[in-house]
Amino acid sequence: MSKNVFERKTKGDKPVLAICYDFDKTLSPDDMQAQGYIQFVGYDVGDFWTESNDLAENNDMDQNLAYMYKMIQEAEGNLILNKETLEDYGSKVQLFPGVEDWFERIRNYGTEKGVVVEHYIISSGLKEMIEGTSVAKNGAFEKIYASSFYYNDRGVAKWPAQVVNYTNKTQFLFRIEKGVLDVNDPGVNESFKPEEIRVPFRNIVYIGDSDTDIPCMKLVNSYGGHSIGVYNTVTKDKTKVHKMMRDNRIKYYAPADYSDGTELDSLVKSIIDRTAANEVLIKIQNECQIERIETDKQSSEEEKNKKDLINALDSSGNFAATHTIISGLQKYKKWTADEKELLFEIALKNSQVYYILNDIDVKAFYKFLLKNMKSLTEKAKKIKSAIE
Repeated sequence: MSKNVFERKTKGDKPVLAICYDFDKTLSPDDMQAQGYIQFVGYDVGDFWTESNDLAENNDMDQNLAYMYKMIQEAEGNLILNKETLEDYGSKVQLFPGVEDWFERIRNYGTEKGVVVEHYIISSGLKEMIEGTSVAKNGAFEKIYASSFYYNDRGVAKWPAQVVNYTNKTQFLFRIEKGVLDVNDPGVNESFKPEEIRVPFRNIVYIGDSDTDIPCMKLVNSYGGHSIGVYNTVTKDKTKVHKMMRDNRIKYYAPADYSDGTELDSLVKSIIDRTAANEVLIKIQNECQIERIETDKQSSEEEKNKKDLINALDSSGNFAATHTIISGLQKYKKWTADEKELLFEIALKNSQVYYILNDIDVKAFYKFLLKNMKSLTEKAKKIKSAIE
């Protein structure tokens, strides 16, 4: 079996802000299936969802699998359920005010601030219908994560290919974080160094409308990101967003009006502004951290070299070797009290050092060790006496 090579996104010079959206009742006022499809197959919308939910409950079935099964079942004799049909229904899906030009406008604002803005869909709705919307066809989304069908060789939907429910939505946030976007790429489970993370959670925004978005909202919140609850601009019913705010599931809420100058527009632009400023500080912090690590490495290397030279001096068997070792020791200007005491002891017990204490280089080194000592130990006094 050939091994798949997956395309991955890597971290660039500019910070990336990933804005993730639920779809139904977040970008659109109603469920996408209820905007033409359910009516076409001869169902009242309420009856369709009641039967779908009963099917799930009576068979310990995932509710999303249940509605997908029912869509296939009810299509028989009414229409050919293929990608083209679903995309066509998607093209008729109504969007909230301002959605049409929102994605490009927000991307452009990010560019002005030095931030790369990417838009992602994470929805339990149907990928094929979302792909049929005007915004998707205009390239609004970096990636659409949604439920989708498997199609047979005649292009007819036969089986679920992907099912996205409220709990497994969170996996896609980790894919976005690491730049591992393909749903079959196992690289999402790999460990990434902090500096390799393409979109840290502090730069992830999740916009949703209901309880099904809570796992994603909670995850984004817990890692320092931004969660926004939206409510219908017509009904102005804030019951759900108030509950999510009360339960600490969201940080902000606003009407689902994506037009220029609205509350939501100003809020997201403020997040972009904050991201731009915060990433400057993060960059400075990382530079300081890198310098500290390098300094620690150098310090560790210095300590190792000093230890090796002290050991070499202790075992030096001739004057020539002693002079070479002293030359190496003279490169270091910082010595602890314990290190000085050890060097004094070596000079007193090793005749190859003691006999040449008054040679220029050896004398200069030991005088340097004695300098600035507030009180001399017995060994230090003996060395001072010998070189004077």
